[in-house]
Amino acid sequence: MSHSVVTDPQPRLSDDDVQAIGRLREVYAQLRREIARVIVGQQTVVEQLAICLFARRHALLMGVPGLAKTLLVSKLAETMSLKFSRIQFTPDLMPMDITGTDILQDQGDGRRAFQFIHGPVFANIVLADEINRAPPKTQAALLEAMQEQRVTIVGKTFELPPPFMVLATQNPVEQEGTYPLPEAQLDRFMSLIELGYPSEHEEIEIARSTTGGALPELTHLLTAEQILGYQALVRRVPVPDHIYTYAARLVRKTRPEGDSAPAWLKPLVSWGAGPRAVQNLILGAKARAALLGSYMVRLEDVQHVSEPVLTHRLITTFAAQAEGITAKDIVRRLVSESKDT
Repeated sequence: MSHSVVTDPQPRLSDDDVQAIGRLREVYAQLRREIARVIVGQQTVVEQLAICLFARRHALLMGVPGLAKTLLVSKLAETMSLKFSRIQFTPDLMPMDITGTDILQDQGDGRRAFQFIHGPVFANIVLADEINRAPPKTQAALLEAMQEQRVTIVGKTFELPPPFMVLATQNPVEQEGTYPLPEAQLDRFMSLIELGYPSEHEEIEIARSTTGGALPELTHLLTAEQILGYQALVRRVPVPDHIYTYAARLVRKTRPEGDSAPAWLKPLVSWGAGPRAVQNLILGAKARAALLGSYMVRLEDVQHVSEPVLTHRLITTFAAQAEGITAKDIVRRLVSESKDT
């Protein structure tokens, strides 16, 4: 399927928006260079994190320990002058350990009053480390904050500081004593970002850079106000009608009970992606287009974000698992077939 030329009239960006996209592209290139001063490799991960941030969405990071997930996220926050908070999820973690709670404080005049102590969720970028180790009640407290961008404590509502982004990590190896996120909660994450092992050359560079002196301080590239402006800009990036149609049809093909699903997929998938997947495909494509300096979403933008957006939204059958077919394999085949039609 090729749509290199769009003939239908589409809304256009204003001159100010065009200039802003040019500035965003330059900032994004600087961001990649700054992160590369500390993180060896992982350029695809940096791109996916930036897409989620500017799309105003959350991400789930999957990777074994030792791949610098915490360092990467903290340095991303450093380059953007954002407040970073890390929460280590454990089986005894309580919701109030995340959101905060009222504590009885001495007022100094003999009186006592309750004062709210902010929890670690009151940050711009929150790293929820090993989120599947905490019980469901604690997971739900964080996921509520993700959805509503506020927390309610003893009947009082507290707004979270914008921009607000949650990056949750899961260890794919150790599953004993864990509480896997239900599918409905997984759906609240825009992307599943997988961190793979580094190459031999990268591993040598990691050893060289991390066993010497202190890591360099990174340049602050953006303020919170500028990020909010760029997030609003991403929403204004035009999307041709055929791109909306493509995204919707791609998602509908993942649903085995529907007429759109190909015959080969039906015995492999027990549950497909929902409407939120279409929304995130479009938002991810908008963010990628803006980061690359494009003034309109293209088909390749949607295809590029399809794998991280759709993989965690597909539930494979026992037949697929027995054959060693993963959700990622299924998404890749769907996207590949869509290019040929």
